[in-house]
Amino acid sequence: MFDPGFLWGAATSSYQIEGAITEDGRGPSIWDTFATTPGAVRGRDTGAIAADHYHRFPGDIALMAQLGLRAYRFSLAWPRIQPTGSGPANQRGLDFYRRLTDTLLDHGIQPWPTLYHWDLPQPLEDAGGWPVRDTAERFAEYAALAHEALGDRIARWTTLNEPWCSAFLGYATGRHAPGRREPAAAVRAAHHLLLGHGLASEAIRDSARVGITLNLTHVTPLSAEPADLDAARRIDGMQNRLFLDPLLRGAYPEDVLDDLGEVTGTGHVRDGDLKRIGAPLDYLGVNYYAPMLVAGSPTPAQSAYVGSPLTRVADGGRPKTAMGWEIDERGLVNLLLRLKDDYPAVPLYITENGAAFDDVVEQDGEREVVHDADRIAYLDGHLRACAEAIGHGVPLKGYFVWSLLDNFEWSFGYGPRFGIVHVDYATQRRTPKDSARWYAEVIRRGGL
Repeated sequence: MFDPGFLWGAATSSYQIEGAITEDGRGPSIWDTFATTPGAVRGRDTGAIAADHYHRFPGDIALMAQLGLRAYRFSLAWPRIQPTGSGPANQRGLDFYRRLTDTLLDHGIQPWPTLYHWDLPQPLEDAGGWPVRDTAERFAEYAALAHEALGDRIARWTTLNEPWCSAFLGYATGRHAPGRREPAAAVRAAHHLLLGHGLASEAIRDSARVGITLNLTHVTPLSAEPADLDAARRIDGMQNRLFLDPLLRGAYPEDVLDDLGEVTGTGHVRDGDLKRIGAPLDYLGVNYYAPMLVAGSPTPAQSAYVGSPLTRVADGGRPKTAMGWEIDERGLVNLLLRLKDDYPAVPLYITENGAAFDDVVEQDGEREVVHDADRIAYLDGHLRACAEAIGHGVPLKGYFVWSLLDNFEWSFGYGPRFGIVHVDYATQRRTPKDSARWYAEVIRRGGL
């Protein structure tokens, strides 16, 4: 079912777990600013402490080793390494990631860092943020600093995590940092994020394997009615093809450019940009959580899908997670087959897959337990989907469960729990859930 070399891991991100937002020279990020904006984050939660991974990483890594993880996907906090987003590196910030990396290697766990998981240094946002081309150039400089310090220890580097979220949740809907609602700026941000990927790849590729992670989904129309078919085309274009096509085909899809024509032109796309963006990838990371069933809408609405106002997401009637996301592992099979059939071959990794449920800590004798059968069922179904896709020739090489730890879930605060390890935020006590022990057994067996 899974090759003996299949890579089993777990994933986190810096702002969601590290805390220590003012320690050792770290500068402010857009999420520090956004989280303290009234009404931006549920419960007025912030990542100031989060899961305190900055101080507790040795114990967290020991726990990873107990679970048998072969790889750990984490992100570097740009403002921890380069507090203002430019200039020399903050060595105290780099020292943290050196210690983290060395401890992972000491436990036989491969480090898989992501250079950007949404925590842009606030001074760069003050200068315009991702809608401004200069941010992409600053990102390449930061990537070079990080790689110079850690490249002797780390072989694989992911440039960006989910640029769709950074661009469209951050700059179109304002649901994520920096909280702007400027559709044209969001389109420019999407391009400059991809350009930043290309420039960063050039800066580090000589001695590293480089990839990018996209949040992709399987989009289907509610019916065969023309409005529903057009809605599915538009949503698929904005969610999937706007990123896949330039990365893997070297060009933006023409129909998507037409959809965006009334929002913004293409003056921000310069000669040579698409060649940089479309340079060969060493791997593509796929984050998958849920499918999308979409339909036409008679009423225009502003959404994250810029240029697609007459669309809506429909309810498919499937069971849902605590996030309200429909559960459908067939969507993952279909997505992976599409990547194999429609795009040039590239090694694939599931870099995030998981679910939030309403976990309850119970007492079993002298120990605390979390019985999360729904999460186990979710993970089991999606791993079976991975195995089926591999059987159809999909070059899937690894799987990272989201998430290792319960954490700060962005604008939802600390309510949703995605971790296979429960975190008591008051005491920072870690309690492996049943899903953690289940996943450890999957890794031990090398499959289901």
